[in-house]
Amino acid sequence: MTPKFIVSTLSMAVALSLSANAVAKDATNKEKNFEQITVIGSQAAINDIPGSATFISDEQLQKFEFTDISRVLASVPGVYVQEEDGYGLRPNIGMRGTGTGRNDKISVMEDGVLVAPAPYSAPSAYYFPTMGRMESIEVLKGAASVKYGPRTTGGVLNLLSRSLPTEGSTGLVNAELGSDGFYKGHAYFGKEKNNAAGLIEVFSYGADGFKELPVGSDNTGFEKNDVLLKFGYKFGENNAHNLEMKIKYSDEQSDETYMGLTEEDYKASPNRRYAASQKDQMNTQHNAYQLNYAYRFGDGYELLATAYLNDFHRNWYKASKVSESYLAQYSEFEAAPTAEGVEGIGIKANNRDYQAKGVQSELHIPAGDHYVTVGVRYHEDEMDRFQWEDKYTLNQDLSMTLTSQGVPGSDSNRVDSAKATTLFIQDQWSIDALVINAGLRYEDITITRVEWSKSDPKRENGLTKDVSNDTQILVPSLGATYTVSDSLTLLAGIQQGYAPAAPGNADQEEEESVNIEFGGRYNVAGFNGEIIAFFSDYSNMHGNCTASVGCSDENIGDQYNYGEVEVSGFEFSAGRIFETNSATFPVRLTYTYTDSQFKNDFASDIWGQVNKGDAMPYVPENQIALSFGAVLSSFAFDTQVRYVSDAHADLSTDGLNAIDSRVVWDLAAKYLIDDNQKVYLTVDNLFDNTYIANRANGGIQPGKPRTIQMGYSFAF
Repeated sequence: MTPKFIVSTLSMAVALSLSANAVAKDATNKEKNFEQITVIGSQAAINDIPGSATFISDEQLQKFEFTDISRVLASVPGVYVQEEDGYGLRPNIGMRGTGTGRNDKISVMEDGVLVAPAPYSAPSAYYFPTMGRMESIEVLKGAASVKYGPRTTGGVLNLLSRSLPTEGSTGLVNAELGSDGFYKGHAYFGKEKNNAAGLIEVFSYGADGFKELPVGSDNTGFEKNDVLLKFGYKFGENNAHNLEMKIKYSDEQSDETYMGLTEEDYKASPNRRYAASQKDQMNTQHNAYQLNYAYRFGDGYELLATAYLNDFHRNWYKASKVSESYLAQYSEFEAAPTAEGVEGIGIKANNRDYQAKGVQSELHIPAGDHYVTVGVRYHEDEMDRFQWEDKYTLNQDLSMTLTSQGVPGSDSNRVDSAKATTLFIQDQWSIDALVINAGLRYEDITITRVEWSKSDPKRENGLTKDVSNDTQILVPSLGATYTVSDSLTLLAGIQQGYAPAAPGNADQEEEESVNIEFGGRYNVAGFNGEIIAFFSDYSNMHGNCTASVGCSDENIGDQYNYGEVEVSGFEFSAGRIFETNSATFPVRLTYTYTDSQFKNDFASDIWGQVNKGDAMPYVPENQIALSFGAVLSSFAFDTQVRYVSDAHADLSTDGLNAIDSRVVWDLAAKYLIDDNQKVYLTVDNLFDNTYIANRANGGIQPGKPRTIQMGYSFAF
């Protein structure tokens, strides 16, 4: 980050009314801290949103003490999660039939800032924030989500970090141990005094893993550390100015692999791992910086501005050839190892550096019956791929010996980058019980790929490729809510779905769709929830080529255009708290129905031959989640059961790539020692159901088996 960029960033952050920062008007919390930038703000604010919205509070997150975002989102209608490692380190999240590959069709944010390592130039990159340190989570779909971009078809997932205290001090000490060597340590302390506030938070967790290697260390787990610092200061008349800074560091070492199992081996031992994957390891480091400024002036005017920088390094050292034929070879060798061993196993160092930086702001203007938001964002990001491949021999004793070492840059030697300027305007017009939200988003995007020869690691001999694509797009949205009564609010919306073409898109075609929704929110006889129907008509859908979806090694990083797709369905949620004199019993049910169809025939490097009428892979037709519990004076019990219907990993005709339906139960029980202390027990996958999570690269990856955790927490 150059000094010139720092100066321009700070000056723009203070001077401009810039945007796509996700702040919602929240009349219920005028003293909120602006380092925690929201898209919804609170449960009470949902009724004003012309689209499907879910707010998961800190209290709800504490019910199960989840560290896995996959389990947290299991009860959110319209959201699909494809598990990968069993611990939620690298979730694959989609919304309303977008597909689930590496979160590449939704906008993932932390505190209102795009959190993907390179959201424009490398949408499928491997990073997700540490779920366990989050204070709340917001999910927004439909017309209201067009504000945030750059991908506007599916929706927005905004994770809110720990907020600064507004009065006195607050803190927590939490320790947890569990199955397969699982551990968690979490602590934070924050204090406010004389209009200044500070917070430090540390979160560390890991496990030995539930998969089993036949040789050497049986560690197939992970270790992840996360440190968060925040500072805030209010000043000026009536504390009209608010300046806040956030600094975050995290690192991870996970002994994980893409290498799944053959059908026979999965049936015999679902948690087995082949010896050829013993060297596989992911190492990451993430640094994030965020500076926010808020100014309230006049009669309800607000200026909000943010400057941000995210640096992310990762090297996933893993077997590069793990297709079905290779898996069969590894399996057969383990059954009858020979003195010659298996030679020439390539272990690739998928070494990459990412950076994303920018400034964004928005101005809120109350104007009678209108509430206008105007914003702008300038964003730059890049991915630097500098990879190599080492060769190993798998020996008769199932150990591995390095036989040749690759030269850095000899496998991939390129940089993908993007620059984007975004302008946004939204008008919320209130006409008695009718509220109309009209928005218009403009994106000016330049995406570039430059490449050097694989024999030129110092990048001294000039470029072998230099391609660039410029795109300008207008994305409109229109939504409305109508309050029929205190018990019923109707909503409807239409928006243009859009995603920019990645550098690896040979035709440089954008993803475009028309998205429609309608339904209502209700609060009747103590039951509250929403029923919303949705429809998306894609004129062109993207498919991103990653190893996690089984893409061939030479095509990883490319993007394909799959043409016309239609997705339709509906979301339902209902909840109620039943009460007696001595206890309360919360109950909530969510259901999602999805019908997806390709409207044309094509051959896919990712999914095989696709025929008109085929359903999208990894998009189940039915999802149901039921949670219920009991809260007594000192004891609380909660359980969540989720059903996911069958789907498929690709569109082969032999029927071997089904993802069977599954039912998974999670359980949590807590005992409150006093107002500050509690002990708890959680059980993931209570009945130890064995199920297929995915079939990456032709192999089967299992879901996490039953695990038990016990913890102690002291809060003040």
